[in-house]
Amino acid sequence: ALPIFVAVNCAALPDQLLESELFGHEKGAFTGADRRRTGRFEQCDGGTIFLDEIGDMAPIVQAKVLRVLQEQKFERVGGNETITTDVRIVAATNRNLEEMVAEGEFRDDLLYRLNGFTINLPPLRQRAEDIPDLIEYFLGRASREMRKSDLVGVAHDALAAMRAYAWPGNVRQLQSVVRQAIINTTGTVVDASALPEFVR
Repeated sequence: ALPIFVAVNCAALPDQLLESELFGHEKGAFTGADRRRTGRFEQCDGGTIFLDEIGDMAPIVQAKVLRVLQEQKFERVGGNETITTDVRIVAATNRNLEEMVAEGEFRDDLLYRLNGFTINLPPLRQRAEDIPDLIEYFLGRASREMRKSDLVGVAHDALAAMRAYAWPGNVRQLQSVVRQAIINTTGTVVDASALPEFVR
């Protein structure tokens, strides 16, 4: 069997729901907890958990994640049974965690534990050479999802406009723009007229 890989967006869930998502909960732990729920750390035993936007994680959840990293143990929300798990954690954020530590918004001990190997990814505007490959990837994926199999590529004027744009929203914004361009395209090639005005 393939190793388990689970991704959790820490910014997408309120604090209590994120805690329950990661660690699970016991029946009756909070309003609406009508049955026991297994959390991601328990499901992912022996695998990898990707914590996206970890800079948005509440302090109480940070403390529990730190314990998992240090001891490989946790309890479900509302429970007292100690559960052991062996997971690899990969984390990502668009926030500066060192600054957050200095401002008391992120635990320094958690940052040190997470910092085993760091990849700093420059903003998209500083790596315009990646834009054509990213466009090709997003175009292929989105055209399959939207069942637009007749799309074959991007015209030179559209590519030039996208390479020249600063992309304040980085890769997610590029992905969104490619999707919009596909919707606006009637032919087989995305040209500049299909792009949002702010990119043109």
